[in-house]
Amino acid sequence: MITDELPNLSLSRSAEQVLAEAKSVRFFNTAAELAEAAVPADGVDEQGYFTVGYDVNGTFTPEAKVCRVKNGISANYLEAYMRRRDPNCMVIADDRATDKQTYKGRFGEDFEPLRQETFEWLKTQDLACFFFDAGLPGKGLPAVVIAPANAAFFAFGLAELQGIVPLDVIREKGEGYHHSAIIYIAPPFRHTHFDGKQVVVHNRRDILHELFSYNLYPGPSAKKGVYGMLLNFGEQAGWTTAHCSTVQVLTPYDNTVTVMHEGASGGGKSEMLEQMHRESDGRLKLGTNLVSGERRYVSIPRGCELRPVTDDMALCHPDLQHPEARERKLSLIDAEHAWFLRVNHITKYGTDPHLEALTMDPEAPLLFLNIDAVPGSTALIWDAIEDEPGKKCPNPRLVFPRKNYPGIVSEPVTVDIRSFGVRCPPCTAEHPTYGIMGLFHLLPPSLAWLWRLVAPRGHGNPSIVDTGGMSSEGVGSYWPFATGRRVDQANILFHQVMDTPDTMFLLIPNQHIGCWETGFAPQWIAREYLARRGAAEFAPGKVLDARCPLLGRTPRTIQVEGQVVGHWFLQVETQPEVGEEGYDRGAEMLTTFFHEQISKYLNDDLDPKAQEIIRACLDGASVADYERLSQV
Repeated sequence: MITDELPNLSLSRSAEQVLAEAKSVRFFNTAAELAEAAVPADGVDEQGYFTVGYDVNGTFTPEAKVCRVKNGISANYLEAYMRRRDPNCMVIADDRATDKQTYKGRFGEDFEPLRQETFEWLKTQDLACFFFDAGLPGKGLPAVVIAPANAAFFAFGLAELQGIVPLDVIREKGEGYHHSAIIYIAPPFRHTHFDGKQVVVHNRRDILHELFSYNLYPGPSAKKGVYGMLLNFGEQAGWTTAHCSTVQVLTPYDNTVTVMHEGASGGGKSEMLEQMHRESDGRLKLGTNLVSGERRYVSIPRGCELRPVTDDMALCHPDLQHPEARERKLSLIDAEHAWFLRVNHITKYGTDPHLEALTMDPEAPLLFLNIDAVPGSTALIWDAIEDEPGKKCPNPRLVFPRKNYPGIVSEPVTVDIRSFGVRCPPCTAEHPTYGIMGLFHLLPPSLAWLWRLVAPRGHGNPSIVDTGGMSSEGVGSYWPFATGRRVDQANILFHQVMDTPDTMFLLIPNQHIGCWETGFAPQWIAREYLARRGAAEFAPGKVLDARCPLLGRTPRTIQVEGQVVGHWFLQVETQPEVGEEGYDRGAEMLTTFFHEQISKYLNDDLDPKAQEIIRACLDGASVADYERLSQV
């Protein structure tokens, strides 16, 4: 028996020992209880801050300052490094098949001694424990969380993101309760064992997926660590959890189109759920020319109604699919209970009145990270903390429960348009880059699959510690969170894309189109235009092959609410500041990068048709070749 509170509870042996021998254990029933525990009244200083910290070799080492604000809980990490996800944080402890860095490979020793040391440290602490289910209810991963009680702000965020199973449900199951996953939180090991770095260890045992989080930033563990668990779970049955936002777009003419938007971190997933950020006069700024300073605007008097479905993780479970349907499209449902929203693009009051109103006066307490708020104040999402004097943190975040989001869609949806977002740098003839993408591009399924293998992380990514230059986030853009082999995920994604050919596949840039600074206007305009137009195939005369075959086809021109968007924003080579020579040099950079990335997937275990597509790309395939290769 672990506790009088749950007398018949049966957990893994290690978890039972930790809970039985801990200094104290509190089982939490709701996220609201964790929010209350995040700032204990007897632990705050004179200003109202609660400092979360731990003994490190005899010295108290603070990790974060937490305070209660009118609209929830505000937590700020004392190190700028801890305010965003380190892309190198994951290691694999077990001996199962993986392409990821192993614990032994990185640290030169087996994980088991540290695993036991972690358990012994947890036994010396006051602990918080709760239960959640990751994935599709009844068909997912029952999971347990064990964390230091003083890190309740972290546990609050995790419980909001992944949900929390009431204790009455656990009691009712009694000895019949079995968990398939567990998360252990041990923050001081970051300092004692990992030179201050974020480290998350996945240990895939026979019937239990263990995750050890040695830091308190939710990104690598509470968010992406659970994502890794779901990817490993789905991989065993041939399905995946997509890295995307999804929204039902209802036009002023009562036409509904469902858009699924994928991409690496910073690729515009959260922004696809947002209303257009308008100027004070109601217009949408299409872009600012970085050479001439000219500005272009589009007037869309009435935007489409948005009904959000997913923000970041979408379960594409086999039970949701409809193979007998006339149209072969993908169906999905949200994998999360709350959304980890990045708000760095909201720089002042009035940028996004809708989200600002939701966060200033929420129905329930929210968790704010990297927001400059003092005890008793209202946390304002445009007021990011400074990493250093005069330099704002590029990754302000909040956790928002999806049930409180207006118009939320909770049932499965079928995708009409599947887009992929890329953060693009500016491109000019003098300084050519891969920023040669137009407003949107139409991709054959085979080419859409290749883009999901390459998944460029792109320009100025605010979500992770910067590694400089163009890099790939890997297959599906979820590869940083996967624990197995890239070829297995490539096969799963290949069949998913090729089996849904009635979907319209798009490529959409953000930040820049050639020499024009655009922010996220391209995807907002593409969304408004295509929702009004519908997902029907474009007539041959309305599109042309992009000058770079990797970009598929582009519309000759588009018209939104009577306004024509000119060829400068659709065919970047027509911009005088770029020209064909500048474009071609950028295309060469993109092609070289593409070839470097897709070559990694040429493996005997890759589907033969998928191998054929990769080899065609390496041989300089045309858009027509990709169309041919897309035939099922």
